[in-house]
Amino acid sequence: MSLTALKGKKTRKKNARAKARTGLAGVPVDKGFNAVKDYFHLQVDRKDCIQQVKTWIKNNFPSKETNNGKYILANPDYHFSMTHHAAAAFWYNNDLYKNNDLGGNLASEFLNALMDKAILLIEPGKKLYEEKQKVNNVISISPTVKLMRKVNNTIMQELLELEDKWIDGEDATINVYDRFKFHGLTNAAVSQVKPMIEGWLLDYEDAYHKRCDQAVEGYSHLKKSALNHRIKVCKEMLSDLDRIKSASKASRNVKIKGSVAIDKQVSKVQYKKEDANFKIVSINPIQIPNKNRLYTFNCKYKVVTEYVTDSPSGFVISGSTIKNFNKATSRAVTLRKPDDYLPVFLSKTPKQIDEAWKGITTKTFAPNGRINKDTILLRVLDKWVKLKNNF
Repeated sequence: MSLTALKGKKTRKKNARAKARTGLAGVPVDKGFNAVKDYFHLQVDRKDCIQQVKTWIKNNFPSKETNNGKYILANPDYHFSMTHHAAAAFWYNNDLYKNNDLGGNLASEFLNALMDKAILLIEPGKKLYEEKQKVNNVISISPTVKLMRKVNNTIMQELLELEDKWIDGEDATINVYDRFKFHGLTNAAVSQVKPMIEGWLLDYEDAYHKRCDQAVEGYSHLKKSALNHRIKVCKEMLSDLDRIKSASKASRNVKIKGSVAIDKQVSKVQYKKEDANFKIVSINPIQIPNKNRLYTFNCKYKVVTEYVTDSPSGFVISGSTIKNFNKATSRAVTLRKPDDYLPVFLSKTPKQIDEAWKGITTKTFAPNGRINKDTILLRVLDKWVKLKNNF
């Protein structure tokens, strides 16, 4: 028995370093395409995967005939890093498709998927290619291209690093909401990041639920627990992107009629502007007076409140108290799992919120109208919708 064991001390488990990958030199071509596909996922570096796909694109979209090949290749490298696409490209780059006994039919299926993706990259790549030509001619870069470059050099690189960690067997994750803030990215960057994560999620769910033969084959080397982890992380990342959009809407400047009087009405309101833990941002309280529905969330006690008024003049604020709300139809409830329900209150309709509310197991109670330094002002609505009293 070791001295450590005798003393009863616990040893800290060290993270095993990933083994060096054997690369293209060891591709098991004699074992068929399925083995090659698995090998690419585990043993081929990203840069080699990208190079195989780019070589295939150059061969299949020759520049002598059209500029489509140039347009496709103008896209960021992460579009060409999928390992099963790289395996199919390698298979055809080396003329292995001529031997059907080695799994050429399966390789064709993956290559067809790569072709479909390449075609989708022509239009966005054309814009990037033309902007690059403008830069070469000393013409100023558009804000759109500047943003694309910033996204590609920041959050996209971190997502690729996340994928590398998954490939190396780590149960890694990333806080996309925090990384957006760190890089100074706004709602405008969401549309560039979202398709990549949605693509991952679709592939992983198709493999997990066995809805697509290609996805099942592509991730056959992964255990269900690993797929489930990736699905969970993708959903969390998409939820972060939705909250970034909600935060952008909440923080934008708004013009309100009679704003001078309303400014005085909300001048003493105490509320929380942002909560990094729940990844939510308050709307400007100037939006509350005269509205018919308000959602708030107390971050300390995890209480979400729905204020409703049927008064034609809407809500009135006095100090830090909401007045003129209907005590019979307004309601509050403690959320055991705020992360599951906050996206609903931020984006869904009152009827959809009512349906979700029915699934909350804690007791609904009547609100008192007071808000404080722990309260996030989630959202206001103009339309009054009659719902049943739930308590």
